[in-house]
Amino acid sequence: MLTQKTIDIVKSTAPVIAAAGPAVTQHFYQRMFHHNPELKDIFNMSNQQNRDNDAPSSQQQALFNAVCAYANNIDNLAVLLPAVEKIAQKHTSFLISADQYQIVGSHLLATIDELLSPGQEVLDAWAEAYGVLATIFINREQEIYQENDNKLGGWRGMREFVVTEKQQNSDAITSFTFTPADGGQVADYKPGQYLGIYITADELDHQEIRQYSLSAAPNNANYRISVKRESQGLVSNYLHDKINIGDNVKLVAPAGDFFLNVEPQTPVTLISAGVGLTPMLAMLETLTQHQAAVNWLHATENGHQHAYKDHVKNLANHHQHITALTWYNTPTATDRPAEDYNYQGLIELNNIATQISDPTMHFYCCGPVGFMQFIAKQLIELGVTNDRIHYECFGPHKVL
Repeated sequence: MLTQKTIDIVKSTAPVIAAAGPAVTQHFYQRMFHHNPELKDIFNMSNQQNRDNDAPSSQQQALFNAVCAYANNIDNLAVLLPAVEKIAQKHTSFLISADQYQIVGSHLLATIDELLSPGQEVLDAWAEAYGVLATIFINREQEIYQENDNKLGGWRGMREFVVTEKQQNSDAITSFTFTPADGGQVADYKPGQYLGIYITADELDHQEIRQYSLSAAPNNANYRISVKRESQGLVSNYLHDKINIGDNVKLVAPAGDFFLNVEPQTPVTLISAGVGLTPMLAMLETLTQHQAAVNWLHATENGHQHAYKDHVKNLANHHQHITALTWYNTPTATDRPAEDYNYQGLIELNNIATQISDPTMHFYCCGPVGFMQFIAKQLIELGVTNDRIHYECFGPHKVL
């Protein structure tokens, strides 16, 4: 437990760190990678790049927000527990260990000292506060590691898998199916969770670790991910161009705090845009035996970008409780209304308000942050309460 003196010091100095802005986290990352370059094999270095010369990188901004949130709520840590769970789940996908928390802590304190020179009493308070937070993360992550290891077909650390299927689903999205090289079972997971993949190659400067949503319902035999080729994506391009059937990859057990969690009688609406459909696919396949209504709402640019069109249509045709609706933003001349898509333009929920008006319905959303903000605003205007809206953001943690 933190002493009251520590709490008071951290809360009183938090505005000073906030005023310093993301320069604190920029300095922190530069310092840490200089002294501990081995951590470049763990962090996604693409997220360290500034897209705008005057703005921090996405990872730096995420850390800055986290530090400020912790400092401002240090006397009420319960409000941070959802964020702690999200980060802890992600950390297990990176196989973060207790000793790495010590490295991070030493560089964070050194950064505060070098940039702000607050004095030893302040540094001691922040060290105590960081130690408590690190212990919370370490303990929760150890629980997750143990849970994964104890599952039937589960494991801890990296495990060798073979690519047994590679299928192009659209102009940009390709799916990969992985089967254990040891011939054993795979651990179960909750629809919506992601899989960690480790890539080491001569053409890459560092080991690259990524998380991709599992795009199929659990089957105890293999895993499937569906990856969008990003123009500047080191790993997505490597997977599309270099990884083929028969190749071996190293995977870490599924993780993630975003997953389907409803009673059989609860109606569900799945809303996605672009490659955000990947966790939704795992949910939809799982919901084929659901006892209540299920809506699939998907937005994409046009038929060339529409992945899993026939698969979703087939599921809806064979299960009367599933309704699938699609929006094309800019249909091509060959895209057929009512056949390939139902609406043109952006998703306007008012057009289907009666279909999603059940006050017990839960909504699961995934896609670009702007899209999900657009959807969340509409849902709230339709009277949907926050506790019935669930979402996943790709990349460093963001909120709607």
